[in-house]
Amino acid sequence: MNPILAVLKEHNVTDAQTKDVFQALTDNPLMAMATIQALGIPQEKLQPVMFAVMQNPQLIKEAVDELGLDFSKVEAAKAAVQEASQK
Repeated sequence: MNPILAVLKEHNVTDAQTKDVFQALTDNPLMAMATIQALGIPQEKLQPVMFAVMQNPQLIKEAVDELGLDFSKVEAAKAAVQEASQK
């Protein structure tokens, strides 16, 4: 299982909440952080996952694929964030 999804499952995050997190990532990555924090997962559990994602961004695509979501929306959101940060 994808390590991102494994941590969410370990903390009893429902499938609906998991999809909400990844939907937030596709719509507005900055708002996704608020959604993730609202899940109540301890910081010490989130940090290793965030580090793994930074080292291997492919983990997000794998999780999105596993959830059956549209990865092209993740790419579009990422491009929008990069564009906004360059202004």
